[in-house]
Amino acid sequence: MNKKLLILPIIALISFQACRNDKKSPDETGNTTPEIKLVSPEFNADSAFAYTKAQVDFGPRVPGSVAHQKCADYLVAKLKSFGADVKMQGAKTTTYDGKSFQLKNILASFDPGKKNRILVTAHWDARPFSDQDTDPANHTKAFDAANDAGSGVAVILEMARQIQQKQPDVGVDFVLWDLEDYGKANDETPDETTWCLGSQYWAKNAAATGYKAIYGINLDMVGGGNAQFTQDEISRQSAPEIVNKIWNIGSEIGYSSYFVSIPSGRLVDDHFWMNKAGIPSIDIIHYNDNSGFYINWHTQLDNLANIDRNTLKATGQTVLETIYREK
Repeated sequence: MNKKLLILPIIALISFQACRNDKKSPDETGNTTPEIKLVSPEFNADSAFAYTKAQVDFGPRVPGSVAHQKCADYLVAKLKSFGADVKMQGAKTTTYDGKSFQLKNILASFDPGKKNRILVTAHWDARPFSDQDTDPANHTKAFDAANDAGSGVAVILEMARQIQQKQPDVGVDFVLWDLEDYGKANDETPDETTWCLGSQYWAKNAAATGYKAIYGINLDMVGGGNAQFTQDEISRQSAPEIVNKIWNIGSEIGYSSYFVSIPSGRLVDDHFWMNKAGIPSIDIIHYNDNSGFYINWHTQLDNLANIDRNTLKATGQTVLETIYREK
Protein backbone atom coordinates (compact mmCIF):
# COMPACT_ATOMS: atom_id res chain seq x y z
CA MET A 1 0.00 0.00 0.00
CA ASN A 2 1.10 3.56 -0.70
CA LYS A 3 1.12 5.26 2.74
CA LYS A 4 1.55 8.72 1.18
CA LEU A 5 -1.78 8.39 -0.63
CA LEU A 6 -3.51 7.59 2.69
CA ILE A 7 -2.19 10.71 4.44
CA LEU A 8 -4.36 13.20 2.52
CA PRO A 9 -7.73 11.57 3.30
CA ILE A 10 -6.69 11.15 6.95
CA ILE A 11 -5.77 14.83 7.21
CA ALA A 12 -9.07 15.77 5.57
CA LEU A 13 -10.99 13.58 8.03
CA ILE A 14 -9.19 15.12 11.04
CA SER A 15 -9.86 18.64 9.74
CA PHE A 16 -13.55 17.85 9.23
CA GLN A 17 -13.83 16.45 12.76
CA ALA A 18 -12.08 19.52 14.19
CA CYS A 19 -14.57 21.78 12.43
CA ARG A 20 -17.45 19.83 13.90
CA ASN A 21 -15.97 20.01 17.41
CA ASP A 22 -15.51 23.77 17.04
CA LYS A 23 -19.18 24.45 17.53
CA LYS A 24 -19.96 22.03 20.33
CA SER A 25 -18.11 20.58 23.29
CA PRO A 26 -18.63 17.20 24.97
CA ASP A 27 -20.07 17.13 28.48
CA GLU A 28 -19.27 14.50 31.14
CA THR A 29 -21.60 11.94 29.55
CA GLY A 30 -19.96 12.31 26.15
CA ASN A 31 -22.92 14.18 24.69
CA THR A 32 -22.40 17.48 22.94
CA THR A 33 -23.76 20.73 24.37
CA PRO A 34 -24.17 24.04 22.55
CA GLU A 35 -21.54 26.65 23.32
CA ILE A 36 -22.85 29.39 25.63
CA LYS A 37 -22.46 32.82 24.05
CA LEU A 38 -22.50 35.78 26.42
CA VAL A 39 -23.06 39.39 25.47
CA SER A 40 -21.69 40.46 28.85
CA PRO A 41 -18.04 40.60 29.93
CA GLU A 42 -16.61 37.60 31.77
CA PHE A 43 -17.37 37.92 35.48
CA ASN A 44 -14.20 37.15 37.46
CA ALA A 45 -15.03 35.09 40.55
CA ASP A 46 -11.47 35.35 41.90
CA SER A 47 -11.77 39.13 41.80
CA ALA A 48 -15.13 39.00 43.59
CA PHE A 49 -13.64 36.68 46.22
CA ALA A 50 -10.80 39.19 46.77
CA TYR A 51 -13.36 41.97 47.28
CA THR A 52 -15.14 39.79 49.84
CA LYS A 53 -11.86 39.23 51.68
CA ALA A 54 -11.04 42.95 51.62
CA GLN A 55 -14.27 43.66 53.51
CA VAL A 56 -13.81 40.82 55.98
CA ASP A 57 -10.26 41.99 56.70
CA PHE A 58 -11.65 45.19 58.26
CA GLY A 59 -13.48 43.05 60.83
CA PRO A 60 -17.26 43.00 61.38
CA ARG A 61 -18.67 46.16 59.75
CA VAL A 62 -20.99 46.92 62.66
CA PRO A 63 -22.50 50.43 62.49
CA GLY A 64 -20.62 52.87 64.70
CA SER A 65 -17.39 50.82 64.68
CA VAL A 66 -13.95 51.68 63.29
CA ALA A 67 -14.29 48.72 60.89
CA HIS A 68 -17.55 50.18 59.57
CA GLN A 69 -15.94 53.57 58.87
CA LYS A 70 -12.84 52.09 57.26
CA CYS A 71 -14.92 49.83 55.04
CA ALA A 72 -17.11 52.78 53.99
CA ASP A 73 -13.99 54.69 52.95
CA TYR A 74 -12.74 51.65 51.03
CA LEU A 75 -16.03 51.11 49.17
CA VAL A 76 -16.34 54.77 48.17
CA ALA A 77 -12.74 54.88 46.94
CA LYS A 78 -13.05 51.60 45.04
CA LEU A 79 -16.23 52.62 43.24
CA LYS A 80 -14.71 55.99 42.34
CA SER A 81 -11.64 54.20 40.97
CA PHE A 82 -13.97 52.37 38.56
CA GLY A 83 -15.24 55.68 37.22
CA ALA A 84 -18.59 55.82 39.03
CA ASP A 85 -20.24 58.99 40.26
CA VAL A 86 -20.32 58.22 44.01
CA LYS A 87 -22.31 59.85 46.81
CA MET A 88 -22.87 59.08 50.48
CA GLN A 89 -26.46 59.35 51.70
CA GLY A 90 -27.80 59.28 55.23
CA ALA A 91 -28.85 60.87 58.48
CA LYS A 92 -28.82 60.11 62.19
CA THR A 93 -30.93 56.97 62.53
CA THR A 94 -32.28 55.27 65.65
CA THR A 95 -32.36 51.47 65.83
CA TYR A 96 -34.99 49.37 67.60
CA ASP A 97 -32.88 49.27 70.79
CA GLY A 98 -32.72 53.04 71.07
CA LYS A 99 -29.18 53.50 69.76
CA SER A 100 -28.35 56.26 67.28
CA PHE A 101 -26.07 55.82 64.26
CA GLN A 102 -25.09 57.87 61.24
CA LEU A 103 -26.67 56.00 58.32
CA LYS A 104 -24.27 55.61 55.40
CA ASN A 105 -25.85 54.42 52.16
CA ILE A 106 -23.35 54.45 49.29
CA LEU A 107 -24.75 55.41 45.86
CA ALA A 108 -22.75 54.88 42.67
CA SER A 109 -23.91 55.71 39.14
CA PHE A 110 -22.50 54.82 35.74
CA ASP A 111 -23.51 56.96 32.78
CA PRO A 112 -25.97 59.06 34.81
CA GLY A 113 -27.22 60.85 31.68
CA LYS A 114 -28.91 57.74 30.28
CA LYS A 115 -32.66 57.62 30.76
CA ASN A 116 -33.01 53.82 30.81
CA ARG A 117 -31.42 52.58 34.04
CA ILE A 118 -31.00 49.36 36.01
CA LEU A 119 -30.63 49.47 39.80
CA VAL A 120 -28.52 46.82 41.58
CA THR A 121 -28.22 46.82 45.37
CA ALA A 122 -26.84 44.97 48.40
CA HIS A 123 -26.37 45.84 52.06
CA TRP A 124 -22.82 46.35 53.34
CA ASP A 125 -23.25 46.50 57.12
CA ALA A 126 -22.70 43.55 59.47
CA ARG A 127 -25.17 42.40 62.12
CA PRO A 128 -23.81 42.97 65.64
CA PHE A 129 -25.18 39.68 66.96
CA SER A 130 -24.62 35.99 66.10
CA ASP A 131 -28.10 35.27 67.38
CA GLN A 132 -28.59 32.16 65.21
CA ASP A 133 -25.37 30.50 66.40
CA THR A 134 -25.72 27.04 67.95
CA ASP A 135 -23.67 28.23 70.94
CA PRO A 136 -25.66 30.70 73.09
CA ALA A 137 -22.37 32.18 74.31
CA ASN A 138 -21.89 33.62 70.81
CA HIS A 139 -25.27 35.31 70.56
CA THR A 140 -23.97 38.72 71.64
CA LYS A 141 -20.87 38.55 69.41
CA ALA A 142 -20.44 40.10 65.98
CA PHE A 143 -19.41 37.89 63.06
CA ASP A 144 -17.35 38.31 59.88
CA ALA A 145 -20.43 38.71 57.65
CA ALA A 146 -18.60 37.30 54.63
CA ASN A 147 -21.76 36.12 52.91
CA ASP A 148 -24.28 38.33 54.68
CA ALA A 149 -23.40 40.81 53.25
CA GLY A 150 -19.83 40.85 51.95
CA SER A 151 -20.71 38.66 48.98
CA GLY A 152 -23.36 40.93 47.46
CA VAL A 153 -21.10 43.96 47.79
CA ALA A 154 -18.22 42.00 46.22
CA VAL A 155 -20.38 41.01 43.24
CA ILE A 156 -21.31 44.67 42.77
CA LEU A 157 -17.66 45.78 42.92
CA GLU A 158 -16.68 43.24 40.26
CA MET A 159 -19.61 44.28 38.07
CA ALA A 160 -18.57 47.92 38.46
CA ARG A 161 -15.03 47.01 37.40
CA GLN A 162 -16.38 45.30 34.28
CA ILE A 163 -18.76 48.17 33.44
CA GLN A 164 -15.84 50.60 33.48
CA GLN A 165 -14.16 48.50 30.79
CA LYS A 166 -17.24 47.90 28.64
CA GLN A 167 -20.29 50.13 28.91
CA PRO A 168 -23.73 48.49 28.54
CA ASP A 169 -26.49 50.21 26.57
CA VAL A 170 -28.28 51.25 29.77
CA GLY A 171 -27.19 53.33 32.74
CA VAL A 172 -26.46 51.38 35.91
CA ASP A 173 -26.96 52.53 39.49
CA PHE A 174 -25.56 50.66 42.48
CA VAL A 175 -26.68 51.26 46.04
CA LEU A 176 -25.00 49.71 49.08
CA TRP A 177 -27.45 49.78 52.00
CA ASP A 178 -26.43 50.54 55.55
CA LEU A 179 -28.24 49.50 58.74
CA GLU A 180 -30.01 46.67 56.95
CA ASP A 181 -29.10 43.95 59.41
CA TYR A 182 -29.64 45.71 62.76
CA GLY A 183 -33.21 44.50 63.15
CA LYS A 184 -35.15 43.00 66.02
CA ALA A 185 -34.97 39.20 65.93
CA ASN A 186 -38.71 38.75 66.42
CA ASP A 187 -40.04 41.82 64.67
CA GLU A 188 -43.81 41.41 64.59
CA THR A 189 -44.60 44.67 62.78
CA PRO A 190 -46.43 44.03 59.48
CA ASP A 191 -43.49 45.17 57.33
CA GLU A 192 -40.68 44.32 59.78
CA THR A 193 -39.69 47.98 59.96
CA THR A 194 -36.82 47.50 62.43
CA TRP A 195 -34.84 45.99 59.51
CA CYS A 196 -33.69 47.53 56.21
CA LEU A 197 -33.31 51.04 57.63
CA GLY A 198 -31.02 52.10 54.77
CA SER A 199 -33.43 51.12 52.00
CA GLN A 200 -36.36 52.64 53.89
CA TYR A 201 -34.48 55.96 54.02
CA TRP A 202 -33.48 55.71 50.36
CA ALA A 203 -37.04 54.86 49.26
CA LYS A 204 -38.45 58.04 50.83
CA ASN A 205 -35.78 60.15 49.14
CA ALA A 206 -36.08 58.36 45.79
CA ALA A 207 -39.83 58.94 45.73
CA ALA A 208 -39.33 62.62 46.61
CA THR A 209 -36.70 63.20 43.92
CA GLY A 210 -38.52 61.22 41.22
CA TYR A 211 -35.74 58.67 40.70
CA LYS A 212 -36.66 56.12 38.03
CA ALA A 213 -35.21 52.79 36.93
CA ILE A 214 -36.59 50.09 34.63
CA TYR A 215 -36.22 47.61 37.48
CA GLY A 216 -34.12 46.77 40.53
CA ILE A 217 -32.15 43.70 41.63
CA ASN A 218 -31.21 43.22 45.29
CA LEU A 219 -28.41 40.78 46.18
CA ASP A 220 -28.35 39.13 49.60
CA MET A 221 -26.24 36.14 50.65
CA VAL A 222 -25.00 35.31 47.16
CA GLY A 223 -21.68 33.64 48.02
CA GLY A 224 -22.47 30.53 50.05
CA GLY A 225 -21.89 26.95 48.95
CA ASN A 226 -24.75 25.02 47.32
CA ALA A 227 -26.82 28.17 47.07
CA GLN A 228 -30.37 28.06 45.79
CA PHE A 229 -32.10 31.26 44.79
CA THR A 230 -35.83 30.68 44.97
CA GLN A 231 -38.50 33.12 43.79
CA ASP A 232 -39.93 34.91 46.82
CA GLU A 233 -43.50 36.09 47.02
CA ILE A 234 -42.79 39.84 46.98
CA SER A 235 -40.59 39.50 43.88
CA ARG A 236 -43.19 37.37 42.10
CA GLN A 237 -46.04 39.74 42.91
CA SER A 238 -44.22 43.03 42.32
CA ALA A 239 -42.02 42.20 39.33
CA PRO A 240 -42.99 38.83 37.80
CA GLU A 241 -41.53 39.66 34.37
CA ILE A 242 -38.17 40.53 35.93
CA VAL A 243 -38.15 37.31 37.96
CA ASN A 244 -38.81 35.29 34.81
CA LYS A 245 -36.19 37.20 32.82
CA ILE A 246 -33.37 36.76 35.34
CA TRP A 247 -34.11 33.16 36.23
CA ASN A 248 -34.42 32.23 32.55
CA ILE A 249 -31.09 33.90 31.75
CA GLY A 250 -29.43 32.18 34.70
CA SER A 251 -30.68 28.83 33.47
CA GLU A 252 -29.77 29.56 29.85
CA ILE A 253 -26.14 30.41 30.62
CA GLY A 254 -25.57 27.37 32.81
CA TYR A 255 -26.69 28.24 36.34
CA SER A 256 -30.04 26.46 36.64
CA SER A 257 -28.91 24.72 39.84
CA TYR A 258 -28.67 28.15 41.48
CA PHE A 259 -31.62 29.96 39.88
CA VAL A 260 -34.31 27.44 40.68
CA SER A 261 -37.88 28.12 39.58
CA ILE A 262 -39.33 27.33 43.00
CA PRO A 263 -41.70 29.79 44.71
CA SER A 264 -41.00 30.76 48.31
CA GLY A 265 -42.83 32.79 50.94
CA ARG A 266 -42.94 36.48 51.81
CA LEU A 267 -39.49 37.90 52.56
CA VAL A 268 -39.31 41.55 53.56
CA ASP A 269 -35.85 42.42 52.29
CA ASP A 270 -34.52 45.65 50.74
CA HIS A 271 -36.41 44.95 47.51
CA PHE A 272 -39.67 45.49 49.42
CA TRP A 273 -38.74 49.15 49.99
CA MET A 274 -37.39 49.53 46.44
CA ASN A 275 -40.82 48.50 45.22
CA LYS A 276 -42.38 51.06 47.60
CA ALA A 277 -40.32 53.69 45.75
CA GLY A 278 -41.96 52.67 42.48
CA ILE A 279 -39.08 50.54 41.13
CA PRO A 280 -40.24 46.99 40.20
CA SER A 281 -37.65 45.00 42.15
CA ILE A 282 -36.67 41.42 42.91
CA ASP A 283 -34.47 39.67 45.46
CA ILE A 284 -31.69 37.21 44.67
CA ILE A 285 -31.24 35.57 48.06
CA HIS A 286 -30.08 32.19 49.36
CA TYR A 287 -33.33 30.96 50.87
CA ASN A 288 -36.00 28.33 50.56
CA ASP A 289 -39.08 27.57 52.61
CA ASN A 290 -37.84 24.16 53.75
CA SER A 291 -34.33 24.93 55.02
CA GLY A 292 -34.61 28.68 55.53
CA PHE A 293 -31.66 31.01 54.94
CA TYR A 294 -28.03 30.17 54.18
CA ILE A 295 -26.86 27.55 56.69
CA ASN A 296 -24.38 29.89 58.42
CA TRP A 297 -26.79 32.83 58.56
CA HIS A 298 -26.12 35.10 61.57
CA THR A 299 -23.55 32.71 63.07
CA GLN A 300 -19.82 32.78 63.72
CA LEU A 301 -19.40 30.50 60.68
CA ASP A 302 -20.38 33.22 58.23
CA ASN A 303 -16.72 33.66 57.36
CA LEU A 304 -14.42 33.66 54.35
CA ALA A 305 -13.84 29.89 54.54
CA ASN A 306 -17.50 29.39 53.64
CA ILE A 307 -17.53 31.60 50.55
CA ASP A 308 -17.83 29.69 47.27
CA ARG A 309 -16.42 31.25 44.12
CA ASN A 310 -18.87 29.20 42.03
CA THR A 311 -21.82 30.94 43.66
CA LEU A 312 -20.24 34.37 43.21
CA LYS A 313 -19.72 33.51 39.54
CA ALA A 314 -23.29 32.28 39.01
CA THR A 315 -24.74 35.40 40.58
CA GLY A 316 -22.44 37.93 38.98
CA GLN A 317 -22.51 36.50 35.48
CA THR A 318 -26.29 36.17 35.49
CA VAL A 319 -26.85 39.75 36.63
CA LEU A 320 -24.21 41.11 34.22
CA GLU A 321 -25.78 39.20 31.33
CA THR A 322 -29.19 40.58 32.27
CA ILE A 323 -27.85 44.15 32.25
CA TYR A 324 -25.97 43.80 28.97
CA ARG A 325 -29.02 42.41 27.16
CA GLU A 326 -30.99 45.56 27.94
CA LYS A 327 -31.29 48.26 25.23
